[in-house]
Amino acid sequence: MDDDRIRIRPMAPADCDRVAEIRIGGWRSAYRGLIPQSYLDALDVAQDAERRRGYFSQGDGSVVDLVAVRAGEIVGWACHGPYRDGEVRTEDVELYAVYVDPGRYGAGIGHALLQESVRRCTAAGRPRMLLWVLKNNARARRFYERAGFHADGAEEPFEVEGVEVPEVRYTRELTPHR
Repeated sequence: MDDDRIRIRPMAPADCDRVAEIRIGGWRSAYRGLIPQSYLDALDVAQDAERRRGYFSQGDGSVVDLVAVRAGEIVGWACHGPYRDGEVRTEDVELYAVYVDPGRYGAGIGHALLQESVRRCTAAGRPRMLLWVLKNNARARRFYERAGFHADGAEEPFEVEGVEVPEVRYTRELTPHR
């Protein structure tokens, strides 16, 4: 059935509320046991949606937000843009986020979003895609490894409510199809 296929499209300002629901739900699901529960419980969908609207109004077009739609409903979100090495932008691209409605994990939505981000960045001539993932998030690490990413040895501290939650960097070469 065509209505059940996953379609990827650019995110619009009107999508911010649903994207915030997916993002907060994703944090609460994926990071349970990895980040202090008090932090996860305090996440606020309305505040997150307002922050997303602010990003849209202030954006310079270098950050790309995509949504996955199935049967007319937004079911996932991805975001990519320039990779920053400190304050310096490089030619590489960074995948900032991929979140799927937690009730729909394993349905190919995250894969479709990731593949569309990779396709767009490859077409734009970007040499590599990098991303940061929580070191202890085994599910996410397997997801990225299956998609051709590998940990490159870089690690970065991330602190949440006084708790160290280290991140590791993953990378993938982007090669245009000839």
